[in-house]
Amino acid sequence: MSELMEAAAVQPFQRKPEWLRVKLPGGGSYKQVRAIVDEHKLHTICQSGHCPNIAECWGAGSATFMILGNVCTRSCGFCNVATGRPEAPDPFEPARVSRSVELMGVKHCVITSVDRDDLPDGGADIWAKTIRSVRRRCPQTKLETLIPDFKGEWHNLAVVLAERPEVLSHNVETVRRLTRKVRVQAKYDRSLEVLMRAKKTDLRTKSGIMLGLGEQDHEVLETMDDLRSVGCDVVTIGQYLQPTKKHLAVVEFSHPDRFKMFKEEGLKRGFMFVESGPLVRSSYHAWKHAQ
Repeated sequence: MSELMEAAAVQPFQRKPEWLRVKLPGGGSYKQVRAIVDEHKLHTICQSGHCPNIAECWGAGSATFMILGNVCTRSCGFCNVATGRPEAPDPFEPARVSRSVELMGVKHCVITSVDRDDLPDGGADIWAKTIRSVRRRCPQTKLETLIPDFKGEWHNLAVVLAERPEVLSHNVETVRRLTRKVRVQAKYDRSLEVLMRAKKTDLRTKSGIMLGLGEQDHEVLETMDDLRSVGCDVVTIGQYLQPTKKHLAVVEFSHPDRFKMFKEEGLKRGFMFVESGPLVRSSYHAWKHAQ
């Protein structure tokens, strides 16, 4: 276990404030989506990431699909997805995802993946085949792809960009100063370059930031400026929630007024959409961002 994870492991959970209470999953629509996900052996970041909006999104018949398995080759200090040696990519996964999108009647499909640094193409081939499969089966469905950085191997990124998703998303997750602590194997400037290269192909681009890891207000504003400098169109800002005692501890639960301030500042900076609130996650209200 890294020193970072050892330090996090001794940190107790903080009591969540009133504004972070969420409704427990339930209802007919939620159960229907859960049945489809289970039947087709799909991985969703809604489950793996313990998303606080799972009740709202699944209850509305929507989900974010996670491809390339549910084991990641990276060990980010905030993420609850398992780290280890993944299995080989499943060639039938693109067809299963597209079939499930059809069954669920999804109008805006969000697809993400674990990092597959073990693969020569970083998983780009499965990414492209999944997008094509959804497009063939559900031509009216708009697509958002929340992609990894492909280790800066830009020929692999180009394979995904060539499929022209309606929204290309890649999260910086935190401010520059905290990147090495929060995203051990990632690089802040590399993430900016992913978004810059996507924008150069005239795609709508999107990124996300978490609050509560020790960032200062001026650093968040600087991050927003950096995102705008590479043409990023949409930004999501949410509260980091510690998944387990082995993960990074929450430094601060930001008050809703802080999120409101950042939304106003983001709109002033020219973002087309700013989703900012304690329970906001990358795919929250994602259908709006493709309009």
